[in-house]
Amino acid sequence: MTFDFSGIWIPLITPLQADDASMDAGVDHSALTRLVEQYRSSGIRGFASLSTTGEASLLCYEEQDAILGITLKAAQGLPVIAGLTANTFVQACERIAQLSQYDIAGIMLSSPSYIRPSQQGLVEYFIRLADLSEKPLVIYEIPYRTGVRLELPSLLALARHPNIQAIKDCAGSLAITQALIEDGNLQVLAGEDFNIFNTLCMGGHGAIAAATHIRPDLYISMMHAIQAGELNKARQIFASVSPLMQQLFAEPNPAPLKGLLAQQGHIANQLRFPLLPPSTALVEQLSSLAQQLIPKT
Repeated sequence: MTFDFSGIWIPLITPLQADDASMDAGVDHSALTRLVEQYRSSGIRGFASLSTTGEASLLCYEEQDAILGITLKAAQGLPVIAGLTANTFVQACERIAQLSQYDIAGIMLSSPSYIRPSQQGLVEYFIRLADLSEKPLVIYEIPYRTGVRLELPSLLALARHPNIQAIKDCAGSLAITQALIEDGNLQVLAGEDFNIFNTLCMGGHGAIAAATHIRPDLYISMMHAIQAGELNKARQIFASVSPLMQQLFAEPNPAPLKGLLAQQGHIANQLRFPLLPPSTALVEQLSSLAQQLIPKT
């Protein structure tokens, strides 16, 4: 089964309960529903649920399943990619089987963290999971979190598997990004927010980026402008969002983003420990920068 992963995807945050001061503050299901409903009509391609921005690695599978179910219901048919968190191959196999029961567009998974397998081990890891999965796979290449990089030959080998169809590219290598785009077997989605413009200009297919929570319409307009050859318009949009984008990562993600969304009244300013809320000064700066974005038309 093939799926078109092109477009702008929001890696959805996980709202947590405001009245729970414990280190295991619960998921705010009502706030999550409101967020999905708010973004649903913004023109985005869909949602990446249970992502890094969604604090998925800090959530148990029961919480993850509840989040995914709520997101799918509130999305009302808008595609949802589910993130897979697993520390072992056996665990990844079991989790893929569980996630495949949901009506999702695909499963996004990274290399196993901490283990640092060889390139051949990584290739076999993804191929075996792709063989097993009933849903298309999106490779989440983020070596600064996993501790190991998928080299270009490995990525090109994986791209030939019919069930590995896209990549969330956080590797930070324009050469690898360009090579994958030219190869044409994977849909290349920018995963680093500051690489959205470059990736789209090189012929990339879209983005899964945290900053798109704030004014997703601007990122959609930028993508359409690039595709239409209107580079001056695209540059203007990127210049508008860049200062806010930079400060959204001034403290560990997703703390600044959740702080700004809380300041705007969408969620409570809660994270799962050991993540901590952002500084007051940063939230004030983010609020000011958000107000300076290009007005909606």
